[in-house]
Amino acid sequence: ELEPSKFWKMRRSIVGMGSIQLIVTSFLIFFLMIILGLAWQVSLAVALAFAMSSTAIVLQTIKEKGLSSTASGQASFSVLLFQDIMVIPILAILPLISVRGLTENRHIDSSLIGNLPGWMQGVAFFGAVALIFLGGKYLFVPLLRIVAGTRLRELFTASSLLLVVSVALLMQVIGLSPALGTFLAGIVLASSEYKHELESDLDPFKGLLLGLFFIGVGASINFELIGSKPFLILGLVAGVMMIKFAILLATGKIFKVASDQNLLFAFALSQVGEFAFVLLSFSNQLNIIDREWMDIMMAVTAITMTITP
Repeated sequence: ELEPSKFWKMRRSIVGMGSIQLIVTSFLIFFLMIILGLAWQVSLAVALAFAMSSTAIVLQTIKEKGLSSTASGQASFSVLLFQDIMVIPILAILPLISVRGLTENRHIDSSLIGNLPGWMQGVAFFGAVALIFLGGKYLFVPLLRIVAGTRLRELFTASSLLLVVSVALLMQVIGLSPALGTFLAGIVLASSEYKHELESDLDPFKGLLLGLFFIGVGASINFELIGSKPFLILGLVAGVMMIKFAILLATGKIFKVASDQNLLFAFALSQVGEFAFVLLSFSNQLNIIDREWMDIMMAVTAITMTITP
């Protein structure tokens, strides 16, 4: 769905609204975490994770309510798109702020880049991104031309799913986010001539997997942890959502979004998104965030996502 040509047409709102939201949200949440007594490295990792909103929930909700073509829908799409793109540099930055290194989990980290120094992990990350873009353009698109020539719809669907699974597996073996890998592959294929066939073939799976994703979010909530620290977790939920709501409202005002549309926009994106799970897990692997705080932050993420619809 994410065509590069569409990026260019919406560049002002994507870069303008997206950068204001991401930078200001990260800045304020960073200071909130510092006030809670967390180290600056932990605070920065959490702030970058919490600045994200949920593409899966927001776009689905907007679509269901018929708001896609409204000002609030377009503003939401712009900010979400910028956030998703910014996950790439954020994942590259995180190894650089890991001061404790990876000595604690060298013996259990089986990924190809898990035991490399932070700067080499950053280089490997960008190498993997380049591999996905080049592989998609020069290997998979030509393969799709051959498959399309057979006129077998089942084979085309199987090839589409093969790409998703292959990229996810490649990223997991390297030690990076499978979700990010498939997101990048999707952008590559959005500019190919088989965009519409791929969309129609994957549509039934999209609904099923979105349902599975929501089940995953529910299953990730640690109710025992919430029961043991209810005031901390619910306080963080309220604090983060209020900060994000206020910043989104101000961003909409700056870009002259009408008041009713601006309220919808601010409510829609005030939660923490699914990429926070990826960023928090990666931060834990790098020993930036310990297990207890990661569980707390993941509980906050899941609760904000559950509240949103």
